[in-house]
Amino acid sequence: MKNWYIPDCFWNSHTNGSTVSHEAICVLNATNEDAIVNITLYFEDRDPIGDFSVEVKANRTLHIRMDKIKNKHGQAVLQDTPYAAVVSSENENLYVQYTRVDSSDPSLTLCTTLV
Repeated sequence: MKNWYIPDCFWNSHTNGSTVSHEAICVLNATNEDAIVNITLYFEDRDPIGDFSVEVKANRTLHIRMDKIKNKHGQAVLQDTPYAAVVSSENENLYVQYTRVDSSDPSLTLCTTLV
């Protein structure tokens, strides 16, 4: 099992213009086997939310838009709430990147990091 840790996540509800504020966890599976990726969200003041699960096909990439994903209980990512994410998979040969687009300001903010 391999884990990737993203400690600074925040999906801003404010949008300025045509670009919607959002986050994405991008996964590259450059192997010959499909991979199941699980995501658990952690908060400052509440219990974690888990059971977010996606399949990343062999030799493919998947951009998991955090504003669109729901877990198996129908729960979505909370807006305007700081959280952390732990991404895990049995396939240790995946690559994970986190990107945040915050369009609440006219100058637009983009941050991204490999984890």
